[in-house]
Amino acid sequence: MALPQKLVFDETYYVKDALSLSQEGHERNWPEGANSSFESGNTFIYLSDPSFVVHPPFGKWLIASGMWLLGPDNAAGWRISTALLGIATVAILMLVAYKLFRSKLLALAAGFFLAIDGLAITMSRTALLDASLTFFLILGFLFFLIDQERIRVRIAGAIASGSSSLVWFRPWLILAGATLGAATAIKWSGLYLLAAIGLYIVFSELALRKNAGEKSWLRKGLVLQGPLSFVNLIPASLGVYLSTWLGWIATSGGYSRNWAESNSLPGVFGFLPSWAQSLWSYHEAIYKFHIGLSTQHAYQSHPLNWLLGIRPTAFFFENYPSGQMGCELASECSMAITALGNPLIWVSATASLIYLLYRYFKSRERVVGLILLGVAALYLPWLLFPERTVFQFYAVSFQPWMILALVLTLQVSYRAIAGTRPELAKSVLAAFFALALALSLFFLPINIGLLLPFEQWQIRMWLPSWI
Repeated sequence: MALPQKLVFDETYYVKDALSLSQEGHERNWPEGANSSFESGNTFIYLSDPSFVVHPPFGKWLIASGMWLLGPDNAAGWRISTALLGIATVAILMLVAYKLFRSKLLALAAGFFLAIDGLAITMSRTALLDASLTFFLILGFLFFLIDQERIRVRIAGAIASGSSSLVWFRPWLILAGATLGAATAIKWSGLYLLAAIGLYIVFSELALRKNAGEKSWLRKGLVLQGPLSFVNLIPASLGVYLSTWLGWIATSGGYSRNWAESNSLPGVFGFLPSWAQSLWSYHEAIYKFHIGLSTQHAYQSHPLNWLLGIRPTAFFFENYPSGQMGCELASECSMAITALGNPLIWVSATASLIYLLYRYFKSRERVVGLILLGVAALYLPWLLFPERTVFQFYAVSFQPWMILALVLTLQVSYRAIAGTRPELAKSVLAAFFALALALSLFFLPINIGLLLPFEQWQIRMWLPSWI
């Protein structure tokens, strides 16, 4: 985590933005060539003019917390918050898996696959936003599952007893909204899962009321319960999202902070406080940036390639001659950090996803639908913007649901084989886990930047598109 003592890939934006944000309440620009000074420990060299930043501030507040703890001149300080949230994501995924499958073994399997996967490892030790985003997404999903577990029983019981089935206060749904608001305050893609969960709640509970034989099920579910669910879910998410902007709101030097002093929003929106109008204008600028982002990048990857790991992102690569950086070979050594997932895990998870799609359309199993909900909400929207400059490591945000798909499919496969040949089923399953672990250990040096002979780096570049 502390190595390399260099800003890798987009750390050049997020780490420096986090430092100026923590000191000034908003992000500021940096002088040309600031990276080398920053990396050597000369960190407080940002300029006085504001920086136009295209992601909300919460992820950078998290990075700043690590620098407050360990110092901005220490690479471990840049990355510790991301690392801790990456570890916590494994634990949260295990809880989600247990909620869905009611199996400790499947929960342990899900945690195992996430803990050893190279993409998750790389993202959890790099001060980017995506690992933190993933933590809040899966945590919000856990709170949503707890809400559904309790509310569905409550609604069904109320209908059976003839009492009111309306639910006014849903604390776990409020927590889900707040957590997904935090995810959205890291990257706007958190909004996709928030919207998907909101729609799922309305329509799944409508189906529950109809199947339970409730009179006026459509009116009660859509006209009455729908707004109540909205009030439990959305205000909490909006409140958390806005709270992460308090540094920008409370100061006067942030980008677009004073827009409303000489401009005004149209109609009734012009009566909003000046900070709210300025913040809206800033969000319009961010939105225009995102939909228009089409700058060519050597490691950009079409979303269709993400599930099979066709074009992983190289975060860092340097060659060292003998005698430098601990290279003791006659030939040169290499240090690489590549956001490359375990090929067996990702290929198998993609095949599992296809199987679960078939299974859901055949049987409409609720657990299968919930897994597909997470993948669909966080993956499919990227397909709507094929011209955007995007990267394969964005897939880490929906990786937990891919692993849930894999674990469920492994269970189905095991049971199918074990019905006639139990010993073979155990052997196949053990071989799969062993091979997954072996591949993760094989690729680990290029996931975390260990020094390797250059030839060893080449051996790990299985596809030309990985280079």
